[in-house]
Amino acid sequence: MPEPNLEDAKRLAAAKALELVTPGMRLGLGTGTTAAQFVALLGARVAEGLDVICVPTSERTRTQAALYSIPLATIDALPELDLTIDGTDEFDPKLNLIKGGGGALLREKIVAMASKRMVVIADSSKSVAVLGKYPLPVEVNVFGLKVTKRMMLAAARSCGCEGEVRLRKTPSGQAFVSDNGNYIVDCFFGVIPSPDRLAEHLAAIPGVVEHGLFIGIAKAVISAGPSGIEIFGQLD
Repeated sequence: MPEPNLEDAKRLAAAKALELVTPGMRLGLGTGTTAAQFVALLGARVAEGLDVICVPTSERTRTQAALYSIPLATIDALPELDLTIDGTDEFDPKLNLIKGGGGALLREKIVAMASKRMVVIADSSKSVAVLGKYPLPVEVNVFGLKVTKRMMLAAARSCGCEGEVRLRKTPSGQAFVSDNGNYIVDCFFGVIPSPDRLAEHLAAIPGVVEHGLFIGIAKAVISAGPSGIEIFGQLD
């Protein structure tokens, strides 16, 4: 049997997550290439008559969901959700995550925290022993960027992290601006020995709007790879 390619693996994980969706659910829809696979599969179910209402975590996801005629609401209109399905950039054995590669980490975290459960879908390459190989995204206020970056580096050093903190830019060379009007900086630490400690230190910096460390939020990860589906944590 041939090994699934990356897109096949993402679709396989998304299809497994779709099994968790029941009629009447209030769903959070994640952002990114794997989450997009879930939205597409969900759209097909909605077309068949599945009754759900969803809160998207980005304008990109909102646009995709609208194309499939998935019923949508804002998080303020629907502040309590049953389930959020989202992707991740990395996950460790404790189900701690790095998220924000797509620049939607603030909305993703708000929606995840508003949900009874967050289930992550990923291809098996996202599994790591220690977080930090993928650059950690941090959403920051436009005001005082240099000061914020300096404080972030100091906080990182106190947590055993070293590396560059780099402003994210668009392909045209302009500063990337999130859906919330903020900048994103990416932290190239390589290894984050104490994610919970770093999360606490970053959150204390005034210019940090939100960081991409999701600590103790995901209830399960559905990972798909050459050996098929692997479940980390509890789906129910």
